[in-house]
Amino acid sequence: MRKVLLVLLLFSALLNAQTVQYTMPGEDMPHEGTWLQWPHNFTYPPYHQDDNESAFVEMVAALEIGEKVHIIVYDANEQTHVQQALTTASISLTNIDFFIHPNDDYWVRDNGPIFVYDANNNLTILDFGFNGWGGDTPYSLCDTIPSLLATDLNIPVIDLSGFVLEGGAIEIDGHGSVMLTRSSVTAADRNPNLTESQIENYMTTYLGLTNFIWLDGQFGGTLDITDMHIDGFAKFVDSSTIITFNNSDLSYWGLSNADIAALTSAINANGTPYTYVTLPLTQNDVVTTWGNNIQFKGSYTNYYVANTVVLVPTYNDPNDSTALSVIQSQYPNRTVVGIDSRNLYFNGGMVHCVTQQQPEFYYHVSTLEENNKNKKLVRVIDVLGRSVIEMENQILFYIFEDGTVEKKMIINE
Repeated sequence: MRKVLLVLLLFSALLNAQTVQYTMPGEDMPHEGTWLQWPHNFTYPPYHQDDNESAFVEMVAALEIGEKVHIIVYDANEQTHVQQALTTASISLTNIDFFIHPNDDYWVRDNGPIFVYDANNNLTILDFGFNGWGGDTPYSLCDTIPSLLATDLNIPVIDLSGFVLEGGAIEIDGHGSVMLTRSSVTAADRNPNLTESQIENYMTTYLGLTNFIWLDGQFGGTLDITDMHIDGFAKFVDSSTIITFNNSDLSYWGLSNADIAALTSAINANGTPYTYVTLPLTQNDVVTTWGNNIQFKGSYTNYYVANTVVLVPTYNDPNDSTALSVIQSQYPNRTVVGIDSRNLYFNGGMVHCVTQQQPEFYYHVSTLEENNKNKKLVRVIDVLGRSVIEMENQILFYIFEDGTVEKKMIINE
């Protein structure tokens, strides 16, 4: 009987063992484009769109130079409105397209599609459950966005609605590590029927995550309906560097001493301790453009890394320039662009919260060589038009003698 029981236990363990089937690339890897969900007045009062639209226009202006910008709009009239707003701002629409789908709000990081690669490096959309941050806001329209876009794009979609997960609740480095808080992932208002182990299994299988840096976090009530999303105070620069606050500011943000210790002593998937870079909070409490004092300092860690730029929230604060300088030092090959986020912050988020990356389609060097074996290569340039000698993980443009140009994402093996 004991031998039979042992065999059954081993068999059960094998059935429950999780393997990586899909991987989510890091935000700093080459993008095909960035997704935005444009603010509108169909869910909230009329000021909602007017007070936030300027930040979206600023983001599009910075992004469209280096990648496509995919904009989700509520209806055809909203599309016309957005096109006019961008044209008025002298922004070319060449690199911009629109997808009409009714939605509740503009926090596409949390409700939008999460793009991953399958085992054959094909893009796949993950459609996690979205319940309005634990039922705090209307969400039924936003919850359908990933599956609708999968149909639009003709990209396979995986229904993971049994697991509620907001994109801003996880911060990944693209090399197997993830930072996250229990308060925004494992809580009773998100996933009451899943154990932490089951949640990790989901993330291993569908996101390629194997190294979990868990913080307890804190329930935010009506002041922070995200319940302490990780992207408000910590971010991976790369697989060996975390950018966050100093301990005093982490405490101000609401982290416990135990969480501060866990964050500042984390190790990566290779077992190596991280290097830490610290950003300030704003010097003053954030005040909206219409003069409303939010009575809380602003975070600069909620930035977004695009192909050629890094979009950083700014607040018309003396510490804006310091934060921009620190972030620029971490991304020397990209241009840091400040985005006025005072009004976004009043509504509960910042730049990272309203953006979502779509990774570039995956090509190998061997594939490129096979497709062009009869052509003479004249020059290779990057997205900024600079000649390239070493082909690292990036978007490159191959210029051939016959005048053809091919855009490829090169991943060395």
